[in-house]
Parts: sequence; structure tokens; C-alpha cells
Amino acid sequence: MSGRRRAEPERRDRGTWSYLGWGLSAGVLALVVLVGMMAIIVPSITGSTPMTILTSSMRPTYPPGTLVIVKPIATSDIRIGTPITYQLESGKDIFITHRVIAISHNSEGRTTFTTKGDANGGADEKPVLPVQVRGEVWYSIPYLGWVNTFVGGGNRGWIVPALAGALFLYAGYLVASSIAASARRKRATRDAAARSDAASRPIAAADLDGPAPLVAEQHS
Repeated sequence: MSGRRRAEPERRDRGTWSYLGWGLSAGVLALVVLVGMMAIIVPSITGSTPMTILTSSMRPTYPPGTLVIVKPIATSDIRIGTPITYQLESGKDIFITHRVIAISHNSEGRTTFTTKGDANGGADEKPVLPVQVRGEVWYSIPYLGWVNTFVGGGNRGWIVPALAGALFLYAGYLVASSIAASARRKRATRDAAARSDAASRPIAAADLDGPAPLVAEQHS
């Protein structure tokens, strides 16, 4: 009985750790899938562009390494306080993400935007023209910008499929582990029930009294 009592808590402990491990793995997988969707799939569907913040000018909102998803925006929809990403010079792939602090209209109806980094002491020197605006910051993901920078360019062609394949393999591993753990629990339950039945089965009187005595034959 004492051995059986010791075994039952051990099985419960193993089952608890198994559940915790499976839950943690499932949570990590769900987080990775969610981040992948927000960083790759959603921008592709909506025509947005993932970009990496490289400087500290937008601290604390967008510190270096933040991945910002830049969504196209009409000039008329830009308001004071909107964080926009704009091209610094025509023909160059240099972009800046700063916040709009003023909107001006001249007599000819031309619109310009005055921008400023949240961490900067003053406004940017040159106003931003509508043609320079790439879009507004739709949402951001901390730290993922460094990954986006690494997989950019030629690396993206093989890293993204490799990550997708790794996620599918990991998902398959989780499913297989869950099925195997469930089978082990069912087998352990059946074994425990069988042992319990054997322990509760009545013992025959012959087993209690020992072997039947031998009777000597008498000859007349």
C-alpha cells in the first residue's frame, strides 16, 4: 500500500509538469505565430511596409530596434500628432519617422508638415512635402526591428521560408507530444485501475489457511 501511495503523487507530479510544459510550448508557438502574422502577413495584405527604427529620436515611443508598420495615408488624413514616415531626399532610400507638430497651407493651397522627434529639443529644419510622405505608423513591435534588418535584402528569400518550416515542424512536434502524453496517461489510468481491482478482490479461505492437510490412509 505504501508503495502505491508513493507512486500516485509521483504520477500526479509528472502529469502536472507535462501539462505545464505543453502549455508553455503552446504559448510560445502562439506568440511566434502572432508576431509573424503582425510583422509579415498583415503588412503584405494591407500594402503596409515594415521598417526599423535605428536612432533614438523617437524615444520613448519608438526606441532603436522597434519594428514600425507604416501604412499609406492620404495627405488630408494627416493630423497634428500623427507619426509619419517620410523620405528624406528624393531618389534615396533614407526614411525618417517623426511626429507631425504643425500643418501649414500657403496661398497656393500647398500643404507642408512640420515634424519633430519625440526626444529632440526642436522641430526638424525642413518642412515635409506630401510627396515625401511614405505613410503613418500603424503599429509597432519592440525589438523585432533588428530581426527585420537582418532578414532584409537577399537574406529574406531563404530565412522567411526556413522560419515558416521550423514553425510547422514545431507545431507537429507539439501535437505528437500531446498525443503521446495523452496515451501514457490513459495507460497509467488503466494500470492503476487494474491494480486497484486486484487489491480489492476477496482472498479465498484456502489461501488464508494455507495448504490442505494431508490425510493418511488407514489399512485394516
